[in-house]
Amino acid sequence: MDRRHFVTAAATGVATLRPTALHLADRLASWAPSRTPGEMADDEDFWFTVRQAFTVDRNNINLNNGSVAPSPLTVQRAQQDYLAMTNMSPSYYVDETLYPAFDVVRRRLATRFGCDPEEIAITRNTTEALEAVQLGMNLQRGDEILTTTQDYPSMITTWRQRERRDGVVLRFISFPSPPASVDDLVQRVERAITPRTKVIHISHVYYTTGQVFPVRRICQMARARGIEVVVDGGHSYAQFPFTRDELDCDYFGTSLHKWLSAPVGTGFLYVRKAKIPTIWSLFASPAEMHDNIRKFEAIGTFPVHIRNPITEAVDFWEAIGPERKAARLRLLRRRWVNAVRDLPNVKILTPDDDAQSCALGAMSIDGMTGPQLTDWLMRRHRVHVRPREVPNEFSCIRVTPNVYTTLEEVDTFIRGVRQAATKGLT
Repeated sequence: MDRRHFVTAAATGVATLRPTALHLADRLASWAPSRTPGEMADDEDFWFTVRQAFTVDRNNINLNNGSVAPSPLTVQRAQQDYLAMTNMSPSYYVDETLYPAFDVVRRRLATRFGCDPEEIAITRNTTEALEAVQLGMNLQRGDEILTTTQDYPSMITTWRQRERRDGVVLRFISFPSPPASVDDLVQRVERAITPRTKVIHISHVYYTTGQVFPVRRICQMARARGIEVVVDGGHSYAQFPFTRDELDCDYFGTSLHKWLSAPVGTGFLYVRKAKIPTIWSLFASPAEMHDNIRKFEAIGTFPVHIRNPITEAVDFWEAIGPERKAARLRLLRRRWVNAVRDLPNVKILTPDDDAQSCALGAMSIDGMTGPQLTDWLMRRHRVHVRPREVPNEFSCIRVTPNVYTTLEEVDTFIRGVRQAATKGLT
């Protein structure tokens, strides 16, 4: 049974009650090809059609899509179909059908990232992808790793383990939120480099405030000094369009269950081909795979049915249009930011410059912690955001709308913040 017939046979009665996301995507792709992404950003008819692809609970306003985002219906159904296939005859369908299809997924991801498919390993998340590089690099006692106080905790924990195990030294730089300029960010990294610096670990988009970092400039600066750069792309891939060459990086890890809206538990690791032999795999792999990107996929048995639907997620992203998606996300962020920035005691931590921000935005209110404001917004307004804190620097809430977010939902959040800023958490 081929994929088309299998999907038809496996579709449930409930799923057929609403249009599939792929059908909607076909409509979106031909919506208004002559209009710019900026012109489409506030076309509510277009985005209403996008919203029909999702099954989100409208009784809760989800403005925390930066942690895990929902998948459109076509991805959900594909995941169910592949799970059914797995259980029909696991030893045959898994080995003969599902595993070989991973290379289709690999090609689709590589095409969008702008690299060779043989440089992409499919992983379960950003943490797994980056830890393969962090723990696989050949570092010596006394070698220094430079990162920031706002990088992701699990990545810092990994470097801390290497400190304990191998005697490397982890050093931190801080930067203001928002920063004075992009140049200031680059200069802060450059000033912190010492003769012992071997690795710079930075995020493309910071999970705290959504700050987009000048990755290309830092990669080129570091390469000229013989320093490796590990790029955490957990919050950037599919949020806005970019390619490997625009970053000029050698290592990049991301999660696909965030902005691509692929199944939870999917991600990828990019390693420039010349670097693959220099990195030990996280799980043991045979010697003959030392230069094969698939050595980073040798993790044993895993839920195979969640990887194949990644292609459905890529289809949907491409149908919306990466540029249109980014324009819409920026519009939603600016809508709430512009409405609350002048309220008493409110501070916006994310720059408005397109080169430094997209969907993710962060704000704080003096006298309130991020967790306090988060709990109050959910309790009083059914708005879900995420608290973010950097010790001795700030405590804030991170606000992350998605393509299914309505203007009314953003306005509900605005009313909540206005009430909190003017009347307190009463």
